[in-house]
Amino acid sequence: MKKVISVVLVLALVAMLAAGCSGSPEQSTASPETTGSSAQTTEAETTKAQSEEASTAEAVGEDLECDIVIVGAGGAGMVAALQAVDAGAQNVIIVEKLALLGGNSVRSTGGMNAAKTADQDSNEFTENAGVEKTLESAKTTYADNADVMALVEAVEKQYEEYKANPEGYFDSVELFELDTMVGGKAVNNLELVKTLAENSADSITWLRENQGIDLLSVGSFGGASVKRIHRPLNAEGKTTAVGGYMVPILQANCEASPNIQILTETTATEIIMEGGAAAGIVVTGADGSYSIHAKAVVLASGGFGANNDMVKKYQPTFDGYITTNAPGITGDGIAMAEAVGAATVDMEQIQLHPTVYQATGALITEGLRGDGAILVNANGERFVDEVGTRDVVSAAEFAQPGNCAYLIVDQAMVDASSVIAGYINKEMTVKGETYEELAEAAGIDPAAFAATMEKWNACVADGVDEEFGRTSFANPLNTAPYYSIQVAPGVHHTMGGLQINTSAEVLDTDGNAIPGLYAAGEVTGGVHGANRLGGNAVADIVVFGRIAGSSAQAYAAK
Repeated sequence: MKKVISVVLVLALVAMLAAGCSGSPEQSTASPETTGSSAQTTEAETTKAQSEEASTAEAVGEDLECDIVIVGAGGAGMVAALQAVDAGAQNVIIVEKLALLGGNSVRSTGGMNAAKTADQDSNEFTENAGVEKTLESAKTTYADNADVMALVEAVEKQYEEYKANPEGYFDSVELFELDTMVGGKAVNNLELVKTLAENSADSITWLRENQGIDLLSVGSFGGASVKRIHRPLNAEGKTTAVGGYMVPILQANCEASPNIQILTETTATEIIMEGGAAAGIVVTGADGSYSIHAKAVVLASGGFGANNDMVKKYQPTFDGYITTNAPGITGDGIAMAEAVGAATVDMEQIQLHPTVYQATGALITEGLRGDGAILVNANGERFVDEVGTRDVVSAAEFAQPGNCAYLIVDQAMVDASSVIAGYINKEMTVKGETYEELAEAAGIDPAAFAATMEKWNACVADGVDEEFGRTSFANPLNTAPYYSIQVAPGVHHTMGGLQINTSAEVLDTDGNAIPGLYAAGEVTGGVHGANRLGGNAVADIVVFGRIAGSSAQAYAAK
């Protein structure tokens, strides 16, 4: 009997040990063996060949039939399944090649970006400098880009109207779009960006009302002009990791549905095509190879960040870098879709995350910087606007001694965040009762570090960072004890993938939709451009997961 998962995902980040600094951009931050990706490379590389040959192989398992089959049981796959059932699907099968569900989604520590939500209005608007900085930067950098300048014009008008009548918290769909386009170097597909932003607030409501998922705390994140990232709170009122919160609820909801079946340790190897339309998949599981015939197929298998050879193919300088990705994120869905004529876009756009714990590849959430943490180098000095975009912060780290940095928080931040407490419990931090004591423990210059901290606290008090132009300050770091985590960049997100349209239909190389084939999440490209903003991945999997589920059901019901 095919194995059906029936237990709730055990949540935890991998155990973490003390780490050293990374190498330069031309060197590995970890050897290829430490990424855990080499073992999966062969499978991903041969997927296309398997897809071409599987139809001639003897199927030894029992074939299945369903309305919709979904490849990948991460956030996008489960959201797509739940939305499809909401839309009327009677029989949805999700296949997951690993034993546990969650993919990269369960590793997400930040939150979900959404614009113009009721939750944002619980904040006092003090981000004028952030909005004005974005507008000026966009006008300077993208003066010849009509799409970006149209967004600038719209936001400027909205902002002036808000200042004349400042009710609630200032944000807009257009500002969300502008931040995403500027963050993505305007490489993004604007229509997909608009779809993401326009559906973000409704998706927050859908999570709350349909799935029982509350993202109540709204904070700052890198690349966002305003407080936009929506995060969960635990029973103690502390912010907690969004993936560890959302995934088990989505899984429980899928398992509770009589219309959804989840097959684990079941690897999709081929998309079945009939009459030019997707009509199911071929899989390999405990019972061998068999087919799952379906009226529609949704690919939600993630990107390729854990496939070092694939990363190396598109970005040779990232060869061997440690990755934050789950081991199953090896590009299989992309290869299967290419084998049936699907087009890809932006495959060379691979994101480094600047705060990765190098011993294990554990992601240190960007939310800490949004909540007031700073980065210093081994000389005890700040060197960048800590809430800048990930590409900028990563490049700045590589320019520091040892190509790494030290993330600094204080006890007040610890008291407000269960995420930081987790880092402390896993012995990822060093601690000091004074600035000098922390510096000694971390191997940072004590006198220079103490001076940096006093200077930073003055910046917070004045609301001005003349040296690096940071506009997000939160609270001063002056509550002892103090903590440091040594970090360096690691491969985090692959912005490129399958070309889709705003209905989440997969496009072929001629730009036409492949009938019956849909995709959502990191397996797709075009949404994030050359750099993904923190908080946009969760928005991506929810917004486009819902669209893929609805579109697939509408097609299947024909």
